Amino acid sequence: MSKKLNIGLFGFGCVGEGLYEVLNKSNLLNAEIKSIVVKTKNKKRTLDESYFSYDSNVILEDPEINTVVELIDDAEAAYIIVKKAFEKGKNVVSANKKLIAEHLDELISIAKGKNLSFLYEASVCASIPIIRNLEEYYNNDSLSGIQGICNGTTNYILTQTNYGKDYKTALKEAQNLGYAESDPTLDVDGFDSKYKLQILIKHAFGISTSPEDIFNYGVRYVTKENVNYALEKNYHIKLISHAVKLADKVFGFVAPHFIKADHPVYAVENEFNAVIVEALFTDRQLFVGKGAGSHPTASAVLSDISALQYNYQYEYKKAESAKELYFSNDFAIKIYLGSKNEIKLKTFDFHEKDEIFQSREYNYITGWISFSELLKLDFNKEEDLFFAVLPEPFKSSEYFKRSEKEELLFA
Repeated sequence: MSKKLNIGLFGFGCVGEGLYEVLNKSNLLNAEIKSIVVKTKNKKRTLDESYFSYDSNVILEDPEINTVVELIDDAEAAYIIVKKAFEKGKNVVSANKKLIAEHLDELISIAKGKNLSFLYEASVCASIPIIRNLEEYYNNDSLSGIQGICNGTTNYILTQTNYGKDYKTALKEAQNLGYAESDPTLDVDGFDSKYKLQILIKHAFGISTSPEDIFNYGVRYVTKENVNYALEKNYHIKLISHAVKLADKVFGFVAPHFIKADHPVYAVENEFNAVIVEALFTDRQLFVGKGAGSHPTASAVLSDISALQYNYQYEYKKAESAKELYFSNDFAIKIYLGSKNEIKLKTFDFHEKDEIFQSREYNYITGWISFSELLKLDFNKEEDLFFAVLPEPFKSSEYFKRSEKEELLFA
């Protein structure tokens, strides 16, 4: 049965303002924003200063507020807010993927112990309803893989580099359009995509990971040589969050991928996100939508608020069947590895090398390598070194140790 939701809103930035707009335009929800708490006083906003408070207790200590919507960009401050909201018996909606990636199991436990809801559809790919689908639609299907473009900033940058712009120009454009922060590290180094992948892995396979478990490498050092290679091969470069399940193992990482024209996300450009779900019975399905922006993200928050009217909670059913699963980096992939300095390329031990290119300006190797080799370096700090995953199925780490080849893991 529908119930009245009295909302306490933390944050009135891009998404908070968007939520205020879409909520006031919706005639289907029995909900209203009772209080808004922000951090900075005398900041220019679309609402008068009288609408805002600056003390979290205005919301947290108000017994009439039964729903907290947390839309701030400080993960540690959000953690304190969410825990106290649960302590006060309030349901929580959040869009903070870093908070969720770092503290999800603890927050699930607290919410369950108090029979409260903790919903966060907006934390992954904004307008794409992927979490609810993984929880409900794919509840009885055996998932084998999930991959996608989970960051609109990097997809915009890579789209523009494909059109001939250099990285710095494309980044500046993304910042001017509001897709990238003044400090773009979380986006361009793949951290944002990693946090989202952790959440997807939890809902797709039922297992928990920490940020330290998952390798993330971004697009900061993509060069014209890498783009030209992609163009020659009719590839696009995309930053892909990628997870695969085989038997009792789940593999997952974030890195640039060269993808072919027949790949489902080949033509997904600019700020759009996309998620591909691979399942035993439904085969391959593609979800596409805007992954950034005020209204697209606010629409996902609004969806969670709507679900709370009917006391919806994530059930995490896959966690029961996932007790025998574990996360692993023990696999091999085919990569392109490029550098101006050919000596740098020789420090990596390839199982097989398919192509070696050398010139005065640039050098690269393509071939098969154990993923553990790539874990030896923080590629986000290696300015003259770039790798991208080539469009070949992953292989077992034992593949190159046996005379009889094993079955490929993921097509």
